[in-house]
Parts: sequence; C-alpha cells; structure tokens
Amino acid sequence: MYRVLLPLDEDEDRALAQAQYVADLPNASESVEAIALFVFHGEGEDLPDELKQFNSATRVGSVREATEHLDERGIETTVVEDSGDTVADILGVADEYDVDSIVLGGRKRSPVGKALFGSVAQSVILETDRPVVVTGGNHD
Repeated sequence: MYRVLLPLDEDEDRALAQAQYVADLPNASESVEAIALFVFHGEGEDLPDELKQFNSATRVGSVREATEHLDERGIETTVVEDSGDTVADILGVADEYDVDSIVLGGRKRSPVGKALFGSVAQSVILETDRPVVVTGGNHD
C-alpha cells in the first residue's frame, strides 16, 4: 500500500487539488491510502467542554471536500487532526504513519513570492527526507 499524507488547510480549492492529484495516481483505488491531516490553531480552546466534541476536522469544509472526493474514487482515507505547530505536526504524522510521500497545497504568489514556497511548504520540503509534491489550486 502506498501511503500519502495530505496536510489540509481551510482552502477548499487547494484541498480538492490535493485530492485530485492523489486520485490520479496509478491504481489509486487499489493501492493508495490517504491520510488527511488538519491542524487546528487555537480554535476551540475557549469552547465549553460539551461543545469541544463538535470541534472536529471532519466538520471543516476543505477536509470534507477532499475526503469525499477520495471516497468517491474508492481511496481509503483516514482523517487525523492535531493542534499546534503545523510543520512539526506534518512531519510527526508523516513519521507516525510512515507515509511514502507528502502532497501539499500550493498558494498563489506574487512574482517575487514565486521564487519561494510558503513558509510551511518550504519548511516541510527542507526538513523531510520523503518526496513532497506541491499542487496548485483547483482550476476545473
């Protein structure tokens, strides 16, 4: 089984582009497992305990969009949520699940910004020994 990590943010177009890339891998429905990671940043810390159960990655639109796309194509998907340092969480989940590659969503950049990836993408690329793919936004 080929395991792919999809670190997702709130952008549904980027999440769908990441999911489309994974779905287009050869024999994806038979041989690919996707790990969708969403990292919370302080959201919900002030929620009362009885509402914290509803602060779930599966309730985030981009996560739902990506996982539905993968599920419709027969790709086994696991949703993982974490909170804190995005780069450390991405690298930690990549190690924990022993993924074969990481599929990041790229952002539009100004001409100067195109010379560099975003800080999270750049840090992941530089700090991992796993293959990293950076997709663009969904243009369909």
